Amino acid sequence: MRVLFTSAALAATFICANAVAATYLQAGKLIPANSNEVMNQVTVVIDGSTIRKIHQGYIQGGEQDDVIDLKDHTLMPGLMDMHTHVTSQHNGPSSYMERFTLNEADYAIKGVQYAQRTLQAGFTTIRNLGDGYNESVALRNAINKGVVEGPRIFTAAKSIATTGGHADPTNGQANRFEGNPGPREGVINGVAEARKAVRQRYKDGADLIKITATGGVLSVAKSGQNPQFMDDELHAIVDTAKDYGMTIAVHAHGKEGMERAIKAGVTSIEHGTYMDEETFKLMKKHDTYYVPTVMAGNWVAEKAKIDGFFPELVRPKAATIGPLILQTLADAHKAGVKIAFGTDSGVSAHGDNGYEFVLMVKAGMKPIEAIRAATYHGALLIGQIDTLGTIEAGKLADLVAVKGDPLDDIKYMQQVSFVMKNGDIYKMPEA
Repeated sequence: MRVLFTSAALAATFICANAVAATYLQAGKLIPANSNEVMNQVTVVIDGSTIRKIHQGYIQGGEQDDVIDLKDHTLMPGLMDMHTHVTSQHNGPSSYMERFTLNEADYAIKGVQYAQRTLQAGFTTIRNLGDGYNESVALRNAINKGVVEGPRIFTAAKSIATTGGHADPTNGQANRFEGNPGPREGVINGVAEARKAVRQRYKDGADLIKITATGGVLSVAKSGQNPQFMDDELHAIVDTAKDYGMTIAVHAHGKEGMERAIKAGVTSIEHGTYMDEETFKLMKKHDTYYVPTVMAGNWVAEKAKIDGFFPELVRPKAATIGPLILQTLADAHKAGVKIAFGTDSGVSAHGDNGYEFVLMVKAGMKPIEAIRAATYHGALLIGQIDTLGTIEAGKLADLVAVKGDPLDDIKYMQQVSFVMKNGDIYKMPEA
């Protein structure tokens, strides 16, 4: 076992490489997340990067083994955030100037800091749904090689939009600056360009595809909900992505755009503000996941109250759309739509991801349902349920713990005190 402590103040990593045969985690409560079951007084045995066994009762192990006392904690699988933008963070008016003042390397360096914060918050796996320069691909590779610390990243790299769509990187720019972005930059028009854009993402090293099927809140464009892809373009993206073994995440607020995408066979709908009963039925029929990102809606609605925080074209969208997502989640949950946890962090601050649990429970989900959305369902969504998402023998040792019982008070999920990823410890409870 390695113990890896990251000091934000010193930005230094200390490695204790004591050679031990196994690590014994003695937990007061255990949420395996493969069901709604909760276990009491258990010991989880870790061999290297893998969970060896789960024992009922507190087991000490041998002299050479390492025992960690979490008897006043609740242990659960490493948390999964299925919607992040880990190489950027919105800071009000200055954020709209960054595309003119920052380079690829600047975003990559920001990503290192934000990835550390995300891991320290207990999120050992994330989906990164859009960046500017494929910098999240480099960040993912650096984390996988142990060069920097952070969560396991599944990245879409640059999102795919249509001309003037939510992810068109030239929205709001003067004509002399905007150029003519195409598939390489994630902007398509027509079937041929749609296929080329997917193949370009594959070439760039993306793990999945992200498209913006409707307008968005924070883009400098008038509509936040109009459909932005034609049916033939959507089918071309889905069919091509499936050829390359890639899933498709879909930014969508408006009903028409998201329903076109669902019918085309996409994997998940993100935000989904204007879903209704017809949409829910479609999602259940096509086995489409919903990733609500209530935090983002909450954040933009609050910031819209501040004069000058958003451009005037953005402010009314933020004020209107933001407050609706909580109710959308409540309705989707009642309708039986499959839900995976996601925050859209990068809109709100990285490291605050745990607040989404509070909002999910406020929307009517039980605490165990919210936790399983961030573990079991996250692993299903990214096709990693064989190795991640639950605490079971043979799976990777991604585990986190909170002091207290989050099933009694979900706010404990904002106070993760123990983090293990791949059998390495990145955070220990304070003495």
